[in-house]
Amino acid sequence: MPPRNNLRRLLAATTGMIVVAATAACAAEPSPEVAVRSFLLNWQEGDYESAARHTDGDTAQVAEALRQAHDQLDLAALRLSLRPIEMDGDTATAEFGVEADLGIGDPVWRYTGSMPLTRTSSGWAINWSPAVIHPELGEGERLAVTYDVPDRGQIHDRNGTALVSETEVTAFGVRPADMADMTEGINSLAELLGEDPEPLLNRVRSAPPEEFQPLVLKRTADVSSALLRDVSKIPGAETEERKMPLIPDLAAGVVGEVAGTAEHKVSNRVSGPYQAGDTVGLNGLQSSFQQLLAGTATTRIVTLDASGQETGVLATWTGVESGSLTTTIDSTVQETAEQSLATIDGTAYLVAVDARSGEILAAAGQPSGTANDGAFTKQYRPGEAFTIVSAAAMLAGGTTLDTTAECPRETKVGNRTFTTNGSGLLGTPDLRTNFAYSCTTAFAELAESVDGALLARTAQQFGIGQPWRLPVPAFSGEFVEVWDAESVAATVVGVDNVTVSPLGMALVAGAVADGRWHAPRLVEGEQVDVEDIALDSQVLDPLRELMLTPVQQGSAGALNIDYLNPVRGQTGTVQQEIDGEEKTVQWFVGYQGNLAFAVVVETEPSYTYQFAVNSALSFLQLLPDSYTAADAAESEGNA
Repeated sequence: MPPRNNLRRLLAATTGMIVVAATAACAAEPSPEVAVRSFLLNWQEGDYESAARHTDGDTAQVAEALRQAHDQLDLAALRLSLRPIEMDGDTATAEFGVEADLGIGDPVWRYTGSMPLTRTSSGWAINWSPAVIHPELGEGERLAVTYDVPDRGQIHDRNGTALVSETEVTAFGVRPADMADMTEGINSLAELLGEDPEPLLNRVRSAPPEEFQPLVLKRTADVSSALLRDVSKIPGAETEERKMPLIPDLAAGVVGEVAGTAEHKVSNRVSGPYQAGDTVGLNGLQSSFQQLLAGTATTRIVTLDASGQETGVLATWTGVESGSLTTTIDSTVQETAEQSLATIDGTAYLVAVDARSGEILAAAGQPSGTANDGAFTKQYRPGEAFTIVSAAAMLAGGTTLDTTAECPRETKVGNRTFTTNGSGLLGTPDLRTNFAYSCTTAFAELAESVDGALLARTAQQFGIGQPWRLPVPAFSGEFVEVWDAESVAATVVGVDNVTVSPLGMALVAGAVADGRWHAPRLVEGEQVDVEDIALDSQVLDPLRELMLTPVQQGSAGALNIDYLNPVRGQTGTVQQEIDGEEKTVQWFVGYQGNLAFAVVVETEPSYTYQFAVNSALSFLQLLPDSYTAADAAESEGNA
């Protein structure tokens, strides 16, 4: 059972005391009611010896029976209330209400008790038997709480492939009946495992003594022979081998971690109504869908005989079976994305989406692991990759593919100096050529053809800053509307006033591919509250033509791998301070067929190798052709 809330226990007990004591004071003469009220008040307060003195049983034995009942249920609070008393000469029967709080995360057990009384020379006395505690508790029987915990559900990809593997785990626990000293044994076990002993003790106190009680789960691979040897020396401590879906095989940053993956310690790392031995999602989908994946235990209060055999069921709270979750992730695309980043020594992300729906097919991060959710959350400047959006704004404002602008090494707009990669371009290139080579200075000069309001509207049409949500943490982007020429120029080339995530830029590419921007989806059946946004059809054709040029003649020439179904996209390079260090952020944002994707790589400022472009190349070459093939009509329209 979980740790108890002391305030909750105090309030419940104190409230009961006030009700009982106030009414007791109204009784003027000895009567069955006085004895019953005093007994209930003492029992509720935990003054078991005083309660026992109102019975005809042996004081020590009755007090111990009441104490054991409390411990056997591991009560957080007990509230007792008097109900009608029936008298028949020198005998009486008193009913009383019981509210036994089993603790945080467990139910409150409510039932009606009954006690017989007899008039004696010294007053009324309760005829003691275990049935006073509960009408169905017999001689030689005890109470216990059992839990039937469902197996944790699986997380699947869009085709039903499991994303989480079955992991061999070792369950550390105890058999209470075999423990020489329960408190000492649990404290020793908790110390060995690095756990808080209180929730472990709570679980064991209320458990059937003859049954093995799993308390802590650890990956078997992380369990040393020395630990097993030390645990075996504790009387009543045992281990049991099991298999559970804990470790993500793919998309670790999306799927998330289950407590027990590297270390358990639910009591130290997770707040909430969880019991020792539970599996708990700590992040990602495992956390967001904890209730679905874990279900809830069926809790029963039972009676046991002296040998620990179950003799009856006093109460049952039926739990909820665990369920599985189907995502939009495609294992083939995800595995390919992870392979394409595997050789990068640093931080990188690749997100792929279905351009027709916004469904997320892959979200890979480097370094890989459940703690790295940057594919959805990392906030970057997009650099020249943002010229996909700013070119769309320019085309909407009257700029054409033949519009020219010089591409020098440096140019100045207002008080800000912009520098392009390399030495610039000769002559006066048109928009196609300047886009092909991601010419920063040319686009900074062309920024005078677009105002901040048009640029802001266009960014919104591409989903940047739209209020979409995923069931896991995600960043939808931010755009700061600007008006002066210097700030507009900085925005056009993606070095200021606009912040995006890798997912957000994959959706930008998808909007160009499909002609409509779609909010992202990660889980099958997930409702999307943000409507699709249709792009201007007069802008789409020239924009798609622009996005051919970096691949066919410019900065992404390595991706010129398919003439009939070409890759379209844009590169970008931007300097950004990340975690206190100056980094160069490289981008490739594009699509092939209906597959839209974004690759971003953090490098040292001195590196010139095209990490993002080459990771994109690896991704597309490793994928089966069926994933990048476009419909015939779309291929003609996009060519």
